[in-house]
Amino acid sequence: MHLTDEERKIGKDNYDRVVGTTRRDFFKNVVGAGAVSAGAAGAYYFNYGDTIGGDRVRIGVIGTGDEGNVLIGALNPEYVEVKAIADPRPYSQHRAFHGDQYSPSAAAARKGLMAVYGWKSEDEARKNVDVYSDYKELLERDDIEAVIIATPLFLHDVVAIDAMRAGKHVLTEKLMAHSVRQCKEMARVAEKENKLLATGHQRHYSILYANAVDTIRKGVIGDIHHIRAQWHRGNLPGNDSWRPDLPTEMMSPQQISEAERAAKAAGGAAGLAAWRDEHHMLRELAAWQKKLSELKDNPKSKESDILAWEKKVAQKEAQMDDYGLEATNYGYRKYQVPEGGYVCSPIEEMIRWRLWNRTGGGLMAELGSHQLDASGIFISSQFDGHTKVRPLSVTAVGGRHIFPPNRDVDDHVYCSYEYPGRGYFEGDDPASESIADENKKVVVTYSSINGNGYGGYGEVVLGTEGTLILEREQETLLFGTRGASTKVSVDKDNALTASYETGGAAVAQATGALASADVSRGYTEEIEHWAYCIRNGLPPETLHCHPKVALADAVIALVSNQAIRDKTRIEFDPEWFDPMSDAVPEGPAPKKADDVKVSVT
Repeated sequence: MHLTDEERKIGKDNYDRVVGTTRRDFFKNVVGAGAVSAGAAGAYYFNYGDTIGGDRVRIGVIGTGDEGNVLIGALNPEYVEVKAIADPRPYSQHRAFHGDQYSPSAAAARKGLMAVYGWKSEDEARKNVDVYSDYKELLERDDIEAVIIATPLFLHDVVAIDAMRAGKHVLTEKLMAHSVRQCKEMARVAEKENKLLATGHQRHYSILYANAVDTIRKGVIGDIHHIRAQWHRGNLPGNDSWRPDLPTEMMSPQQISEAERAAKAAGGAAGLAAWRDEHHMLRELAAWQKKLSELKDNPKSKESDILAWEKKVAQKEAQMDDYGLEATNYGYRKYQVPEGGYVCSPIEEMIRWRLWNRTGGGLMAELGSHQLDASGIFISSQFDGHTKVRPLSVTAVGGRHIFPPNRDVDDHVYCSYEYPGRGYFEGDDPASESIADENKKVVVTYSSINGNGYGGYGEVVLGTEGTLILEREQETLLFGTRGASTKVSVDKDNALTASYETGGAAVAQATGALASADVSRGYTEEIEHWAYCIRNGLPPETLHCHPKVALADAVIALVSNQAIRDKTRIEFDPEWFDPMSDAVPEGPAPKKADDVKVSVT
């Protein structure tokens, strides 16, 4: 949504002023009294202990790629002690220890184990953390109580079920699994093995989103009747974050020059361009090595600049070390795209797994699942109790509109969902099977596109009395129903009223990080709470995203993909959302826990 700077300030001031009458007052009092720092706010906000008595949960991390390293960066050493990691890629192993040094933003998100635990070197870190290529070796460790799983989607059920049967509690990245059947089997095995199974839909632990939910629950924006959500990215051919460079055989600068001359002689300018594209990582490494050498030779160079480039070069060298990895040993295979005949090698399927339907779930699994999860939370907050409201139907379209046929997944998806709203159920009870007024629905529209990142990602929640805008998990804005230029406040009954008294800046300043974009996105809190529940023997339902919740999120994303593929409207069957029901939207029925056998397919 495009807003002027003045309108954005009005929206932020409106929200800071209004939310000051809700749960954020609690934080101002707690922080003001010195009881908790902003960094430990989750334990107080979500009512779990800020420590676990010094008896940290001993964990392994399985899958230390992009998302696995985000989770490593979010670890709180007061709650968990990492004993081992498992990932077959040398590049992933390197980043697990050193973090991601390619940019300041990457380093902030992916800190690495050395930074998280204060180890001075990789040698020191490896004295505390063992490294495995095969996750099954990690699961044999009796001293490991639980595992975080951040593998490609098609491995979630395999690794999670193996882990639970090995006696480990599990926190797996979203989506819960690659199919509804797999999700239900995971839930059944978790119950049979008496293990906690959490799924990483981190908005369940975001203070920013929790405050928005509290605002909705208090009736500040009235009854929700429409939600618009989007995740738009500027990925284009040649600049696609889901299609990272592939490693090639190492060459010296002289060998690179000779290979380029040969490519040009054989294929002209087009042949040279193709060779350079295929060997982009190698050429970038050579350029970085040259840059580092020049810095070291220059007596005026700053030590900090040399150190930064040493880290970048070491990371790029580790990325090149993936070349020659036998990806077939880890479930990956050669694949030919039906349209166009593009051939994907096993190592490409491993590194670019988000591009293939066999290994990933496309835009709806990777991005849309987060925002449909949030939309369901917002709609459910209007009803008493803690039942998450399910969607009634989905209509969706999508396609590969801008990328060449070097992938399976769609690069554009557009979905419309019908949800029950206030007044839909008898007595406004979502558990009721009686419908009071079938016209009382909330329509949620969602789009995820590539090629243009205008608007970024976020949700716009429209109620009969006001509008909430959540942008990039960083900021919440509040407006009335007549546009973005009106200042509003709440009366004693939590109703929005037009207001020309600002004061929002003072509220934001007083609340500090807890009232602003500095609040955690929820990764740290989800891991802390999972560890707290493990250490204190709490039941599965204590987890904010326990199997039944995670199954619902998976059903929505996977059925949306089905609607896109089949070009049809699909009504959601309530039985799909029940882990113990054998009903699934497509494919074979789930097995009983004792009969579940997992393998990479």
